[in-house]
Amino acid sequence: MTTRKDLLRGARIEPKPVTGRETVAELVDNAFLAYNAGRLAEGCRLYSERMLADDVTVGMSLTGAMTPAGLGMSTIIPLLEAGFIDWIVSTGANMYHDAHFGLGLAMHRGTPFANDVELREEGVVRIYDIFFDFEVLLSTDAYIRQVSAGPEFQRPMSTAEYHYLLGGYILGREQALGISRKSVLGVAHRCGVPVYTSSPGDSSIGMNVAEQALTGSRLRFDPSADVNETSAIVFDAKTHGGKSGVLIIGGGSPKNFVLQTEPQIQEVLGISEKGHDYYLQLTDARPDTGGLSGATPAEAVSWGKVDPDQLPGTVVCYLDNTVGFPILAAYALARRKKRPLKRLYDKREEMMRQLTEAYREAKADRDARAEATTVGRRP
Repeated sequence: MTTRKDLLRGARIEPKPVTGRETVAELVDNAFLAYNAGRLAEGCRLYSERMLADDVTVGMSLTGAMTPAGLGMSTIIPLLEAGFIDWIVSTGANMYHDAHFGLGLAMHRGTPFANDVELREEGVVRIYDIFFDFEVLLSTDAYIRQVSAGPEFQRPMSTAEYHYLLGGYILGREQALGISRKSVLGVAHRCGVPVYTSSPGDSSIGMNVAEQALTGSRLRFDPSADVNETSAIVFDAKTHGGKSGVLIIGGGSPKNFVLQTEPQIQEVLGISEKGHDYYLQLTDARPDTGGLSGATPAEAVSWGKVDPDQLPGTVVCYLDNTVGFPILAAYALARRKKRPLKRLYDKREEMMRQLTEAYREAKADRDARAEATTVGRRP
């Protein structure tokens, strides 16, 4: 039974006055004490103290127009290089707009109060308060079509394979332009971080690949490969004495894709597993509307997505990701030393072999039990 002493065990709310000389990490620890600031502080500590342990494999899902706003360069790339993100599931749009920066194309600060008819007439595209020339889209489209027409792309492949190849070309373009560390895809290629897209047709990258299919291109995205490879990553982490953590930026399809790895392992493949160990989400979506973006980690337990024994290792922060994500990154980079890169892209074949063997063993065991049951029922 919970006692009053138990309920009042939390630290007293008695912060020091803010001086203006605090680091981000000091500000979070001292002044983020309640409400969504309190949840963000809990999330910062969960991420830096537990999720970034050496034996934890961290997957990140990414939604919302984060890369056009510059969060690729300011936030995601430093986390990738520090070994704080091991694999990614993103919307295709984030990776498409990420490519603009690696190609040396400009995005500008604008205003959400502009006249959109005038913008259209002037050939300026708006993402809320971000402005860019319509030619940025045309130039990126042309580059993606040119690269994707190469012989190494003329086959079915997972989106991780596609993004890895594309990232290599973007790295080359950056070098030619005399720039560096502008593109998440380029840095992910260099760091061996696989980048998946849960809905590859739902972006300008997918649209350009679809256009090439009309001209005879043999490039096809393989969704089954994506499902199995992401499941293999989680299975590998859990079966080698480690843990799996998910950092969910936003919600949507990438959130489901990074979480469905556990039901795929347990429910579909029939392999004994318990769910992700750590769950940290930054979102502005409410749970009561029924959408996945706002669904809680407690609900995810009922699907087998999260280990029920690890619910204390889950935090949801209800706030704007353009505010919360850089704070989370700054806190982690200040409080945690860099981790060795896991380079999971390079290990995909071995991880898939392990998952396939475990599936075949589980299937053989199920089939044997079913056969024994059938034989026992015969007259």
